[in-house]
Amino acid sequence: MTFPPESPAPATSLTAHSDALFGRAQRVIPGGVNSPVRAFKSVGGNPRFIARADGATFTDADGQTYLDYIGSWGPMILGHNHPAVRQAIQDALPFGTSFGAPNEREVLLAELVTRLTGTEKVRFVSSGTEATMSALRLARGFVGQHEPARKYTLKFRGNYHGHADALLVEAGSGLMTNAAALGGAAPSSAGVPPEYAALTLVAEYNDAAGLDDLMAQRGHEIAAVIFEPVVGNAGVLIPHADFLAALHRVKAAGALLIADEVMTGFRLSLGGATGLLGLKPDLTCWGKIIGGGLPVGAYGGRSEIMDFVSPLGPVYQAGTLSGNPLAMAAGLATLSELERDPSIYKRLERYTAALGAGLSDLASQAGVPLTVNTIGSMLTAFFLEGEVQHYGQAARADTAAFGQWFRAMLAGGVYWAPSQFESIFVSSAHTPADLDFTLSAAQRAFAHLKEPA
Repeated sequence: MTFPPESPAPATSLTAHSDALFGRAQRVIPGGVNSPVRAFKSVGGNPRFIARADGATFTDADGQTYLDYIGSWGPMILGHNHPAVRQAIQDALPFGTSFGAPNEREVLLAELVTRLTGTEKVRFVSSGTEATMSALRLARGFVGQHEPARKYTLKFRGNYHGHADALLVEAGSGLMTNAAALGGAAPSSAGVPPEYAALTLVAEYNDAAGLDDLMAQRGHEIAAVIFEPVVGNAGVLIPHADFLAALHRVKAAGALLIADEVMTGFRLSLGGATGLLGLKPDLTCWGKIIGGGLPVGAYGGRSEIMDFVSPLGPVYQAGTLSGNPLAMAAGLATLSELERDPSIYKRLERYTAALGAGLSDLASQAGVPLTVNTIGSMLTAFFLEGEVQHYGQAARADTAAFGQWFRAMLAGGVYWAPSQFESIFVSSAHTPADLDFTLSAAQRAFAHLKEPA
């Protein structure tokens, strides 16, 4: 059979082919999907199976085209199937798909990443989870050479750092369970031993006093503090200035500061969220945009820390496909385009701000409670009244109303993130006409919410 199909066969419903594929997938893939949020469980209905993507749109197996706001969950800052990225992959492809040995493109991408971010050394891996997991191991090893009692990691409620055991604790996206004790933690997944969770302390995001208090009590036990500079997996949460200052103070307690920029790296600025917010972490993790849509992750920092990684140091980390030549080519092309035209960031910010303001106005007119958080090209529309600055506030959102609104948006041709607790992502391929189309669909979707059941 050919893929994608030239044109779908006649169907009895608009989603017949996607529904059939989902049925087949459920027989051979857990839940029918390879990442949970894709299953639409929190919004209802069946997922659309995508046949192709171009610019700001993608087309499903039934031939329906949607205006896309997930952008493969962030990597597609230039839009889908960007000519420069596609050409870079095509140029690399004739020479092989994987070597298991060094290649020039990984050097070029490492040089570009370090120059743009001010990082001294970087190590490529194949996913964001692998990057954060490796950075934490490195931090424990580096700090532990002099202070072996520092075996704990501190993270923040609602921050998601991938699915490694030690990081699936109070992990956002509806998985958190609040702990009463200061620094207490609970696993967010079955299969994570409580003993693992016990090594991960938790604090409240945007609570500077709470962070200072925890560090005063237990800072001598903590090897590293890992955080999302801007949270995306509890919906978009934006840090306060006093919280950023408190993050820097953890260094005074001897802990390393690890910025998880898997989502925000190169999305909010060429220097990422840390560059935008003036943060100076000891280690930074990247993913998504750094691979231009192909599977890539990375972590980096000062040479004295990074040189503690094997083969120079005693902290072991390896990866068969790390530095994959096709992924390196896609990442090089993406970051080069962003560097060539840094005005992209201002255009993305204007579009996202206009989208957020439009959604707020339309919801108000329709009498629908809505709070919209935006920063750069990231946005979450929370179905609630009042500010949303930490996960406890986000968790009050009306997920049933969001699910109903999501389905109405999808029917109107707009593919929003299928979870209340996620960010949507704007790309440089989105146009003023797309903004008008989105707000028109949103107006109908808000009106649908007020209709009698």
